[in-house]
Amino acid sequence: MTLHQTTHKVPPLLLLACLLTLWSNDAQAVGTRRFVLDTLKTLEDGDLTGVAITSNGEVRAGWTLGETPILDATSVWSSVVLPDGSVLLGTGTGGRIYKVAGGKVTIAAETDGMAVSALAIGFGGDVFAGTFPDGKLYRIAQSKLDGSKQQPWLELKETEDIWGLAFDPGKKALYAATGPEGKLYRITAAKQAEVHFDSEEAHLVSVAVGPDGSVYAGSNGKALLYKLTGPGRVQVVYDFDADDVKAIAVAAADQGGAVFAIANKYSGSFKGLRPKSSSSGGNLGAKPQAPKPPKGGKGRLMRFDGRGVAELMLKNDDTHFVTLVLDEKAVPYVGTGTEGKVYSVDDNHVERLVADTDERQVGALSVTGKTRFVATTDPVVFHAITGSGGADAKWTSKALDAGLRAHFGLLQWHGSGTLELQTRSGNTEKPDDSWSPWSAALVKAGKVTSPAARYLQIRGSWGRDAQAVLRDVQVAFVTDNARALLTEITAGDTKSDAGSSKVPESGGPLKEASTKLKIKWKVENPDSDKLRYRLLYRPLGGKTWFSILDPGEELTKTDYSWDTAGVPEGRVQLRVDVSDELSNPPDRVTKHSLLSHTVIVDNRAPRLTKLALRGGQLQGTATDGVGPISRIEFSLVGGKTWYPVFPTDGVFDEATESFAVDVSSQVPAGPHLVVVRAYDSAKNVVSQTVSHNR
Repeated sequence: MTLHQTTHKVPPLLLLACLLTLWSNDAQAVGTRRFVLDTLKTLEDGDLTGVAITSNGEVRAGWTLGETPILDATSVWSSVVLPDGSVLLGTGTGGRIYKVAGGKVTIAAETDGMAVSALAIGFGGDVFAGTFPDGKLYRIAQSKLDGSKQQPWLELKETEDIWGLAFDPGKKALYAATGPEGKLYRITAAKQAEVHFDSEEAHLVSVAVGPDGSVYAGSNGKALLYKLTGPGRVQVVYDFDADDVKAIAVAAADQGGAVFAIANKYSGSFKGLRPKSSSSGGNLGAKPQAPKPPKGGKGRLMRFDGRGVAELMLKNDDTHFVTLVLDEKAVPYVGTGTEGKVYSVDDNHVERLVADTDERQVGALSVTGKTRFVATTDPVVFHAITGSGGADAKWTSKALDAGLRAHFGLLQWHGSGTLELQTRSGNTEKPDDSWSPWSAALVKAGKVTSPAARYLQIRGSWGRDAQAVLRDVQVAFVTDNARALLTEITAGDTKSDAGSSKVPESGGPLKEASTKLKIKWKVENPDSDKLRYRLLYRPLGGKTWFSILDPGEELTKTDYSWDTAGVPEGRVQLRVDVSDELSNPPDRVTKHSLLSHTVIVDNRAPRLTKLALRGGQLQGTATDGVGPISRIEFSLVGGKTWYPVFPTDGVFDEATESFAVDVSSQVPAGPHLVVVRAYDSAKNVVSQTVSHNR
């Protein structure tokens, strides 16, 4: 099992007093603790440059992003890519459209709107732009994208906002999702605009056309996803427990025609954009409100297959989703409304964080065709996706907080290929000039050379090997021994979650070692089938999977107690297979597999060698097959008090630890028997007595 850090809060003034009074190099706490980074949550909180992180904790070389700031723009609302690869961005900068080509930015067109909220390529290859809060539609020939002021091509009735545009080349129709009357318009090249669908919602904010000509629209308010097969012929595909269906994307027919939609539930009292005039006293002149909440929300990505079966592909309770696109293989990518991140998720539900920009929001995104890019807001920056990996590909952890000044031990990581890892340390929450410089690079596990400090940061580089994979990182440390301050007492066993970023308690009693490993898992079972599970394991790096269950054993619970007594020591990976074979005939059975993080199997106790007690000096060596040694302590035989022993190098971080300590104050003169015991990280313990006569 892996140890994770736990922390507790101390009043700032009290903490400062502790730091000032314990600033000596020899004031060290008893226990060794570790920062462990091995999940998407713990690995993504730092800075990503040209790397991607998967939900099973793998860091690989990812997108290389360019950077073209658009200094006079305020926000990005929409985009289209022209046939020549240049990009148009609809912005909230006084209804302006910018053009990005060859790393250069120009003004392509000016409108009367507050923002260009929708863009599409339509009739004759012309560019169509919708605005808010004036609800005007502009038609611009590509040859006229010269920065000139544009005149409206069409003004839609009872419309103040055009939130989405979609063009159907087969039926030669342009569809516009509008508000505040919640209408979907069908528009012809001859400017004939008819209401294709009049919803009960105040705003339709997204629209897309499927390969069969079906039209999909999403609402703000009840967050309904509609499907229209003709004027007024509508069905609700899905009723989200959310506030809006922000974007829709439909796969090509040869890719199954699946429909993807992102929906958001916002925090605070976000009630929608504006009410319908029929419910607001005809107040169409109300002050326009931007379709984004003041705070981040919770985002969901759903997929509806060719049969219309819904499947939750991705959820994020820390941010809402703003943009949605599909790549050439119909893999969805979403851009977030906070922290400017881009995620993707494949059919096996492996989630990937593929881009982490410095800006707040991803306003536009493209991952196919001649030009791939991420366009962000606050500030507005156009990031061209120029490749993958490269010498600049780096992963940098967040500033890891030890709570007090810490002395750092071994830096270890697991993965494949050649990686270079560096560290730096400091005493401010955000790294600044007071921090130490980055250390010399390590290509294998080694001692941290950064000076003692409260905070530590780790950086990994893919410069030597673009194919390298980082799976987990951990650093052992010991904090200064601050005076104990009781702020809360918890009785009973407290279990730390895998992937936690908290520092575990130093000292205290340890649980007894056990060969039993409790395995638990969660499953979403939308149709309530009876499910069967299979459990397997393999040594880390191995290719052969071995069954944990007995032949023919039928497991239907979501937990299992695995006796690892006969399993070779070392790191292993677990696999859980789920099947609905107990509820369906063979031709309808579905299956899914999920891999665990690394699990350590260690059932053998350490060994104590060279144990001696002479002249009040206790010395010896503790060795474990897997390691590391986690604790050494001694007591008089028959005594009830155990005294901790520090290793010679001051940190419990290796499989072999030597020790030498003066015990004359604890062991009185005369003949005595002293018992020494040593624990490994799996809580296996060895005890050995040594005689003393002085």
